[in-house]
Amino acid sequence: MDGRDGETMRAVVRVCEGATPEEAFDIASAGAWPAFDAGVRNLDDRPWLWTRPAGEPERPAPTLLDRLRGRAGSKTAPPASPPPPPPALALCDRDGRVREAALDAARTDPELRPLLVVRCADWVAPVREKARTLLAELPGDDLFPLAELILRLARRDRGGFARALLEDALRGGPAAEVLALTTHPDRATYRLAYRIAVERGLLTPMELAATAATLGDVTLQDLCADAAIAAGTAGGAVAPGGAAVLDRLLTARTPRVRSAGVTALRRAGRHGDAEPFLADRSGVVRACARYVLRQGGVDPLPVYRELCADPAAHPGAAAGLGECGDRVTDAGTLWALVEHPLPAVRLHAITGLRALDVVARERLTPLLDDPSPAVVRAATRALLPDAAGIPERLLRERSAPDRPRAVRVAADRLLRAAGRQRRPDPGYR
Repeated sequence: MDGRDGETMRAVVRVCEGATPEEAFDIASAGAWPAFDAGVRNLDDRPWLWTRPAGEPERPAPTLLDRLRGRAGSKTAPPASPPPPPPALALCDRDGRVREAALDAARTDPELRPLLVVRCADWVAPVREKARTLLAELPGDDLFPLAELILRLARRDRGGFARALLEDALRGGPAAEVLALTTHPDRATYRLAYRIAVERGLLTPMELAATAATLGDVTLQDLCADAAIAAGTAGGAVAPGGAAVLDRLLTARTPRVRSAGVTALRRAGRHGDAEPFLADRSGVVRACARYVLRQGGVDPLPVYRELCADPAAHPGAAAGLGECGDRVTDAGTLWALVEHPLPAVRLHAITGLRALDVVARERLTPLLDDPSPAVVRAATRALLPDAAGIPERLLRERSAPDRPRAVRVAADRLLRAAGRQRRPDPGYR
């Protein structure tokens, strides 16, 4: 029994002894309610839940079910009308008839509504149908605090009903409630809230662009960036403020958002504004920039050649030259940039050589000793297909403990790629 199970069992015991769910466990936790529901059923036959009062003789310990029904295990007859179990426990009882009878209490007690949601996914049809009827009668606003629990239970086979109610409530509910859920810590909850907010147009194009540019959730980045672009370039024309929206996307740190902004430049008729992104650090953004320029009638290759004349100002241009250059004409330029004093230029030059498929093992092997770990990693990736041709002695020397970590890791990868070394022990690095 792990700590979480122990907490659940203690909560069940406390509720059995008269505590409210709020007093027994964290009712704000969406995961606590399904755990409590399962805990009541799983603990019904655990006799250790009962402790003999002081001074009473030894007797068989009753189960939790006995306690709930008023039987204390004594030799005396049980009361004629044993007190009913607390509603929170009755809603989780093993007997479906008990759960169904307790649903009326969940309709009137807001504290028990999470268990009403749980019962909407019940495996017994009469319990499930009654719970769904009662949940559907609640005002939509009452579902918002239950959003995380509803979405958690929606993963179950019968959990879609409550989710559909929640989505309908969000589509017709107050905008403030929907926007409040966009800040919810649960990922499924804030994703749904954002999706509904976008559908309802509750966020301005600039708010959407800022959300795409700042949030780390890639699903929302795509959702909000696409919505911002659609709103900023409605009907193929740039809407008022649309230029500022695109500019916000273009300054995003995330490559997928920048690439969306660059691609949208074609829609806005701003083909020339894609040129600075030819030297972007991201290959996806560079590819989008080339596409937009070509759509505007501009060949990006001469631009790349010009940018590579000043590589320190445009390090990414070396990679872009390799991505669309000529193997005969441009390979020499890239090999010269491999020796550039700026690590970023060397890194992108190696990327360009790989894109052109002109990697020469003898010329690139010395970069395994480069002072920049990023350059060492790039050289390693480029050398992996030809790792068997690198002298083993050279790689063994670079695996020595006194070598920099990046060099040791590179040598180890190349030795493995050449089939000369097994994967090291976990403590190798």
